[in-house]
Amino acid sequence: MTDQLTQITHQLELAIFKRFSAIAAAYHLHYVAIGGTLLGAIRHQGFIPWDDDMDIALPRNDYEHFLQIAPAEFKNDHYFLQTPWSDQNYALSYAKILDRNTYIEERNNVNNARKGVFLDIFPLDKIPKSKEKRRRQMIDIRRLDSRIYLKLRYNIIDNPIRRLYGTLSSEQLLAAKTFKQNRQQVMVAYNNRENLDQFKNLASQYSYDKEIFSIDQVQNLTVVPFEDTLIAVPKDYQTVLTKLYGDYLTLPPENQRSEKHIVKLIYDNQAFSRS
Repeated sequence: MTDQLTQITHQLELAIFKRFSAIAAAYHLHYVAIGGTLLGAIRHQGFIPWDDDMDIALPRNDYEHFLQIAPAEFKNDHYFLQTPWSDQNYALSYAKILDRNTYIEERNNVNNARKGVFLDIFPLDKIPKSKEKRRRQMIDIRRLDSRIYLKLRYNIIDNPIRRLYGTLSSEQLLAAKTFKQNRQQVMVAYNNRENLDQFKNLASQYSYDKEIFSIDQVQNLTVVPFEDTLIAVPKDYQTVLTKLYGDYLTLPPENQRSEKHIVKLIYDNQAFSRS
C-alpha cells in the first residue's frame, strides 16, 4: 500500500515531469528515463509504488541547453532549477527541478541547499574505452565530490554542533565553486572524442558497469505510458533493465520495498511524514 506522503510526492513529481517534458518538446531536447523511473515505466506503467523520486537523463549538449533555457521558462511559475551554480550550497553534480511550494527532509542528507519535491536531471557523458582511464576518471570525480561535500557541510545526520558554525564564508563558497568547476571538467573530458560510442551517468548510484549506454540506447527511443502521460525510454529497454536489475519484472521481497529519500513533506500548509 502506498502511503499518503508517497502518493502526494508522486503527484507533485509527475507535475514537474510534465512541465519538463513540455519544455523538452518545445526546444527539441532529447531525454530518456533511467534507473527506477525506467523500471517503473516498464513494469508498473508509472511509478514504482514505493519509489519517491524520478530520474531523467539527457546527453550533455541537450542537458546544458536545458540549463540555459530553464530559468527563463520557470520565471513566472513555482519551479526552481537547482544546479551547482544556481544554488551555492548545492553539492551534487547534476540538476534538479524543485517545486518551490514544497519543503522536504531527506533520509541521510542534511545540508543547507534549497529543499523541495524534485525531479532529478542527469547529464550523460562519453567515457573512455580504457578501464584504467575509466577508473582514474571516477577516482577524480569522487575525490572532488568529497571535497565539495566537506566544504558545503553535507552530513548523514543532523548534529547540534553543526548549527553553531554559522553561514559559509565567501572564501569557502569560492573554494567549493572551484571544486565544482574542476569536477565538471573531469566529467566532460571525453565528450569531444568522436571515436567513443558509450555514454554514462557519471553521478550514478549503481556500480560502474550497470549504467553505461550505447549510442543506440541513448538515441533510439520510444514512448511508453507513465501514469496519465507518456515518457521516453530506450527501445532497447530490456537490455538496459536486465543489466541494472537482472530479472526486472519480478517484484523484490516486501521487506525491500521502501522509499529511498523523503521522510517529511510540507505542502499546502500540511506536514506529511513517515517514521
